[in-house]
Amino acid sequence: MPIRQFQAQRMHAPRDFQMISPDPICVEIGAGKGKHALLFSGQNPEKKLVAIERTREKCLAMHKQHVLEGQANLQPIHADAMPWIVHALNPAQVQQFFILYPNPEPHNPAQRWLNMPFFEFLLSRLQVGGTITLASNIAEYIAEAEQKLIEVWKLPFVKEVIAETSARTHFEIKYLQRGELCQQLIITKPEGYRTRFDDFMPLQGQSAAQQIALTAAPEKAE
Repeated sequence: MPIRQFQAQRMHAPRDFQMISPDPICVEIGAGKGKHALLFSGQNPEKKLVAIERTREKCLAMHKQHVLEGQANLQPIHADAMPWIVHALNPAQVQQFFILYPNPEPHNPAQRWLNMPFFEFLLSRLQVGGTITLASNIAEYIAEAEQKLIEVWKLPFVKEVIAETSARTHFEIKYLQRGELCQQLIITKPEGYRTRFDDFMPLQGQSAAQQIALTAAPEKAE
């Protein structure tokens, strides 16, 4: 099944965008009020986590709690994840992505993460052996993601039932207290996996002609 080309060169940088260090990092997309981000950065002081949240109020709540707890290895970011990732991240820079309880987009399935052409770009930013953790309380969402991983993205993964005692996010706590089944997919990028964006550098400092040239001759993702 052909994968439609993601138009990275059309992405404008988020407002007040600032570049980050090219060092290896972990990235949480849709971090909310930061419960998981604060927990993960506290438990993994050797890893740097960038926690991206689009909603201003939630990001402010995360920032406020971060100031109180003071993890030096956590960087909250108020931005839309897609343009921020395109402009900020280098190829194979990310050790782990976390996408915990994303909007299931019931009326627009094309906007689900593994259905979007952008997912190929996301994979290009992941290190070999790096992982993407995708969690949901919706069985159909997980089942569809499994199908896409097998048929389209051709990636190895493990499906896990999330323990009833887990409390990584406010949504997770609420769903588990209701007795809902919460599951996650741990997706791994194997050695030799290729995308059409493996040599695509952040757009900052590139001319429009250079950006277009990088996406002019796509190859099929293997």
